This record gives sequence, C-alpha cells and structure tokens, in this order.
Amino acid sequence: MTTILLADDHKMIRESLAHMTQQMGGLMVVGEAANGQEAIDQATAHKPEVIFMDIVMPEIDGIEATREILRLLPETKVIALTSHTQSKMIQEMFKAGALAFLGKDCKPNEIQLAIESVLASRYYVSEALTGSVIENFVMSNKPKITAFSDNLTLRERQVLKLIAEGYSSKEIADRLDISAKTIGAHRENLMKKLDLHNIAGLTRYAIQRGIVDFS
Repeated sequence: MTTILLADDHKMIRESLAHMTQQMGGLMVVGEAANGQEAIDQATAHKPEVIFMDIVMPEIDGIEATREILRLLPETKVIALTSHTQSKMIQEMFKAGALAFLGKDCKPNEIQLAIESVLASRYYVSEALTGSVIENFVMSNKPKITAFSDNLTLRERQVLKLIAEGYSSKEIADRLDISAKTIGAHRENLMKKLDLHNIAGLTRYAIQRGIVDFS
C-alpha cells in the first residue's frame, strides 16, 4: 500500500485527488494539508511515500515546503501540482526536488503515471505542462550544470544518466557493454563524489543538473 499526502490550499482539489487515488487501489491517503507548514508537519508525522504538493500555498509555499521535506525525508517523492505554467515557478519546484508535475485539471491516468514514475525515481510531466518549459530550464542553466558536473568522468556521467532514467544495473551494463559489477562500482563512486546516499538522491541530482535528457 503506497501512502499519500495531499497538500493544496483548496479543499475541493484535495477531495478530488483523494477520490481519484481511492479509485485506483493500492494507495492510501494518510494526511491532508492546506498550507506549506501543515505539509511539513503532516509529512514528518506520517512519512508518506508520495506527496502531491501545490506550488502556491499560504504561509510557506510548495517550493520551500518541498525543500524542507526532502531535507528531512529524502526518500519521499514529490509530485508538484500547479494551475500555472510560469516557467520560473516550475523551475524552482524542479530545483527543490520534485520529480513530477501535474496540472490541477489532470486526468486519473496522469495521476497513475506520475505515481508510478516517481516511485521508480523517474520524472513525469503532464501534457498540460509543455516540455519546452523544462527544456528551457535545462538550457538556461547549462553553465551551472557543467560546473557541477566537471568532477565526473564521462563514464560516470553516462552511468548517472541511465540510473536517473530508471534502468537497472544489468540494463546499464548491457547498454554500455561492461559488467554489472563495474556499474556497481561506478554507482558507489558517484555517491561518494556527490555526497549522496541512495538512488533517489542520484536521480534528483541528475534531474536538477540537467544530466537527464528531456527531449
């Protein structure tokens, strides 16, 4: 059973999401929040596996709430909810660590896909939020991306990219024509170099730095 927290300042949105997730099966809503501070409190109390997080909320916005929750609970997956398409908001939420983005008018199948994707540490963007917004974010941050990635070898970047795209060690080994044991060694080196401690952390780093291909 996958545990879910719903954070949105509109009760109607929370009720709609709760209804849709209940219809899917295998999901359980363990808490609701109407603002960012409540989201942080509910997350620390219930430790949900997935959080649906509104970007614009009172007291503390979804961006800061996401950043704080992932600092406290790095294994938690955040799906951002928005009725806005302003690139700045989405960029900041992306940098805070959200792995998926849904419009508030999303359909049940998009919710299902988003949950499946984040649980596999893969990103998901709904049709309502154009891919060009994410692509523009990556392009505008290229200098920073390069600076952060300079200490990685070409092979380490290749391995990191494939890890972030959700491939298993065996699949990565097959793609790069090297052994699964070597992939494991690269993964350990990446964690040590980047001071990260799990696959979710590596995936977030790759997404935030634009190492993953969004085309």
